Amino acid sequence: MISSKGVDFSKILKRYDISLQNDMTPEAAAKKMLPKDPIFKEIAECVMYKKFKEIGPVVTKALKEKNPLDIINDGLVAGMEVVAKLYADHVYYLPDIMMAAKTMEIGIALAEKQIPGGRVTKGTVVMHAAEGDPHDIGKNIAAVMTRSAGYTVIDMGRDVAVTDFIDEMKKTKPLFGSGTALMTTTMSAFPAEAKLMQEAGLTMPLMACGGAVNRDYANSFDLGIYSQKAPQTPLIAQKILDGYDWKKIRENWDSIVKGE
Repeated sequence: MISSKGVDFSKILKRYDISLQNDMTPEAAAKKMLPKDPIFKEIAECVMYKKFKEIGPVVTKALKEKNPLDIINDGLVAGMEVVAKLYADHVYYLPDIMMAAKTMEIGIALAEKQIPGGRVTKGTVVMHAAEGDPHDIGKNIAAVMTRSAGYTVIDMGRDVAVTDFIDEMKKTKPLFGSGTALMTTTMSAFPAEAKLMQEAGLTMPLMACGGAVNRDYANSFDLGIYSQKAPQTPLIAQKILDGYDWKKIRENWDSIVKGE
């Protein structure tokens, strides 16, 4: 009989994501990323630690001393950026993202009331899950990240017909459109959408995402661009806002998603 005496099972029974979690903790991320200003830091901590019952009083108090737009950008959004980092490092998961987003939205609603004319959006994005695809978790996370970065997101939901998506794109004329597909049987919606967009004279990028899609596939049809992870979407959105077309996004994709 083989003896297991002296065997170090930690070298065998180890999950890669647990190792990542040990390397990055909420406390470590907070120390590195949270704003230094104590007022903004308190607001960001509410978002990061999902304190949705406390965010109202904290923002209300901050509004007596700080500009409401600064509260949004330097406090609420800063907190959500920490959440995005923790999600990317497998420390936070979908429930954490959604609770943090709810906390942020409560704070934004309070701050926006103090901005004359309301908060100015960077641009509009149309998001959907492909026709026939009932999976929308990835889309929901990307929508949260994109909203927190200052964009208006029109979320069409899941299993969205190609024709319905095209109609929305024609009506809204957004900065770009985004679709997710978790099934190989539904990802064919994206080249079909891109073709109809071109026929309608629409030239904005069409971002293809989801587990069934890879970068090569997204780059195989005109207008197509790719986002591998939800936190990359706002980075790509900023470049589109800066004037990058779908071809330039493809050419500079690696540097864009690294935040360069």
